[in-house]
Amino acid sequence: MRSTPLLTEAQPLDMFTVHVRFEDGTTADVDLSYLLDYGGVFEPLRDPAYFAQLRADTDAGTIVWPNDADIAPETLYAHAQQRATTTA
Repeated sequence: MRSTPLLTEAQPLDMFTVHVRFEDGTTADVDLSYLLDYGGVFEPLRDPAYFAQLRADTDAGTIVWPNDADIAPETLYAHAQQRATTTA
């Protein structure tokens, strides 16, 4: 049994903010600009057009980009809980 609910929806908003929804009903607008500080696989995300190519990977339960960059599901969910606007 997993402890982190799966991500079911991810929609890019302005700049580096993403609207996320999880299977437990948690929704939030999460600022992911901190990822830019890591460089490496996250370097292409500096381009807002590339950042907007994100998608929800329902198998992995998190956000992924075309270059296979992703965020640990637990980390994304923790950020969402801090900013939650709705929960089931």
